[in-house]
Amino acid sequence: MCQNDIKLVQPVPPSVETPTKLTTVTDPSPAGLYTYAHPRPAVTVDIILFTFLEADLKVLLVRRAHPPFAGRWALPGGFANIDEDLEDAALRELREETNVADIYLEQLYTFGAPDRDPRGRVITVAYFALLSTDQAQRIRLRAGDDAAQTDWWSIYRLPALAFDHERIIQYAIQRLRWKLEWTALGFLLLPAEFTLSELQRVYETVLNEPLDKRNFRRKMLAADVLEPTGNLREGDHRPAKLYRFTAKAIELEQARRRFP
Repeated sequence: MCQNDIKLVQPVPPSVETPTKLTTVTDPSPAGLYTYAHPRPAVTVDIILFTFLEADLKVLLVRRAHPPFAGRWALPGGFANIDEDLEDAALRELREETNVADIYLEQLYTFGAPDRDPRGRVITVAYFALLSTDQAQRIRLRAGDDAAQTDWWSIYRLPALAFDHERIIQYAIQRLRWKLEWTALGFLLLPAEFTLSELQRVYETVLNEPLDKRNFRRKMLAADVLEPTGNLREGDHRPAKLYRFTAKAIELEQARRRFP
């Protein structure tokens, strides 16, 4: 080939009208210029909200208004929007379906069995939270969005539940029991002031086992997480001292929750 036969070809910039079509991702590119060939599952959020009412540990449930499982009780929750943070989605669904708002949620676990939802491949991220008796009594529950009804149910007398929500609740109960044994998490279930008998009742209900009164009081007072308020509660017998969790214990527990 002689020199006159050589032709220089200038690179042509890609046309705006005909963008390059990619089906796999091999290097970083601006958003919108590539797609994933792999199937994408849907993502939901479910919320396990516990409280202590009528001397029982209860969980907030909603009755589903639409298929699948129409008429069955389920955890509050729903699909996360494509541009929505998961915790924001959980707070939104809880507010829309039950009228409960302004609470701290802690991520519990991710449940992703392939057949857990008859609508298709759905992965759910579960969150759980605790409400004190005082808070639960102030909240006016109101069903909304795709919920037909909302109510508190004893964890020991649950109705037939939709999806795998019974498994999710049992997992949350086990986590709660574990945390209650070594943290001051109980302050989230109790009113601001309480007697040692009321505190023991919460522990026995959550742990689902009787506790020796003398040993329980000795352990709780030695743990340096309680302090007397100076107030008394009148009753049929001798007035009982009222206690509260110390600010240090609450601060430590809140730090554990922020950095589990």
